Amino acid sequence: IAMIVKLIGASLILIVCTVIGFEISSRYRQRPKQIRQFRTALQALEAEIMFGHIPLKEASIRLSKQLPSPINQFFDHFSRLLDISDIQVKTAWNNSLENITGFTDLKKSDIEILSQFGETLGKHDRYQQQKQIKLTMAHLEREEDEALDLQGKYEKMVKNLGFLIGLLIIILLI
Repeated sequence: IAMIVKLIGASLILIVCTVIGFEISSRYRQRPKQIRQFRTALQALEAEIMFGHIPLKEASIRLSKQLPSPINQFFDHFSRLLDISDIQVKTAWNNSLENITGFTDLKKSDIEILSQFGETLGKHDRYQQQKQIKLTMAHLEREEDEALDLQGKYEKMVKNLGFLIGLLIIILLI
C-alpha cells in the first residue's frame, strides 16, 4: 500500500508540474495572438472612423461583437462606459484596459502603448486620428514581433521544464 501511495503521489506531482509548465507556455502563445487581435481591432476602428463616419461608441459595440475574447470584453466595457455622459474618452479607454488586464497575457509595455493611444482618442480630426492609429499599430507590430521571438525561444522550453521539475521533485522525495 505504501508503494501505491508513493506512485500516486509521484504521478500527481508530475502531472501538476507538467500542467503548470503548459499553462506558463500558453502565455507565450497567447500574447502575440492578443496583440494581433488589438491590431485588427484598430484597423477596423480606423475603417469605421475614416469611411463609415461611425461614432466611437457604435464602432466599439460593433468591434465587441466581431472580436474574440478577451479583446471583445474590452470594447464592450469601453462602449458601456461611453454611455456615461460625463466620462472622458481617455478615462473610459484606460478604465477598460484596466478591466481586462487580468484576463490577457499582454505585458505592461503592450498596455502602455494602448494607453497612450487612448490619450489621443477622440481629440483629433479624422485624419490626425488615422495617423495616431497607424502609429499605435506600428508600435504593436514591434511588440508582436518581440512576443513571437520570445514564444519561439521559451514556449517549448517552459513545457519541458515543468515536466523536468516534476521529475526532480520526485527524485528528491524518493
